[in-house]
Amino acid sequence: MNFYEKARVSGKKIFAVAPMIDWTDRHCRYLHRQLSHHALLYTEMVVADAIIHGPRERLLSYDPAEHPVALQLGGSDAGKLGEALRIAADYGYDEINLNVGCPSDRVQSGAFGACLMREPETVERAVLEMKRISSVPVTVKCRIGVDDQEPLEVLPDFLRRMIGAGADAIWIHARKAWLQGLSPKENREIPPLDYPLVHAMKRENPEVFLGINGGIADLDHAALHLEIMDGVMLGRAAYHNTTLLADVDCRVYGASTQALDTNVLRDRMMAYAERHIAGGGKLHHVTKHMVGLFQGLPGARRFRQILSTDSNRPGAGPDIIAAAFGAVEQPQSMTA
Repeated sequence: MNFYEKARVSGKKIFAVAPMIDWTDRHCRYLHRQLSHHALLYTEMVVADAIIHGPRERLLSYDPAEHPVALQLGGSDAGKLGEALRIAADYGYDEINLNVGCPSDRVQSGAFGACLMREPETVERAVLEMKRISSVPVTVKCRIGVDDQEPLEVLPDFLRRMIGAGADAIWIHARKAWLQGLSPKENREIPPLDYPLVHAMKRENPEVFLGINGGIADLDHAALHLEIMDGVMLGRAAYHNTTLLADVDCRVYGASTQALDTNVLRDRMMAYAERHIAGGGKLHHVTKHMVGLFQGLPGARRFRQILSTDSNRPGAGPDIIAAAFGAVEQPQSMTA
């Protein structure tokens, strides 16, 4: 059984950090893994054509510490998605996810992402092909509809097709996407959330793993959804207040409370940054994802200033991370 099947059979829930373009890169995921051993992490969306024709190592490589980690693919051509999946198989991802929810202009110009809510048969073919090839779970992340579609009509049919094609899990962003007139940011905020509809889909499909995404602000809010849903996915809430991930293993996975010494976290991130710099990278590639730590603690503002400003200076090294941690009147440990 794959981990989705095991979760469903055991009744255990899954917490995931949503795929976010320009945010959930390998450095972000490495940080998140230091705070939670069990949270499911996602790559940024990677377009199938880029994997086939582009710099595969740069696009697909990651640190082994990131497991469990899922690769999110973008595309609509079943053949290309299958070819990209074959290439990605060598990298050992724990899941392959198909993006059917992103409303950005870049995605729309390629006729995939949220546009595919209008073409469920295209997604169905893609999932069938991906399932034929993949040895790991194939999942879909979708919206409840787009533009003038009626979600109550569209979503049940879409789910039926995905289930029939063999999707191992479906993550549902509980908002419509408006493909014209709203920016990606506005599409995360303006279309109203319809949690009751997504909850109803779970009640109607008790044997299928369904997770919920969209507007979930914290772990208290997540816990309410987990009374109904199989999984919850947080995006910007987890990114901007990274420390909340330190409570995920205990509150969602039932792990015994363990204290992650903040000095240990500092030293791990310094060592990671040092390796990245030695490989030709820049410190700010790592530290830009760390500014969400220590929200609300005395010195957090100075922590952010140091990471945001000093990390961009020529020759900046891991000592900047030490200086930033030193600016915070932080607890000795975090729950992790």
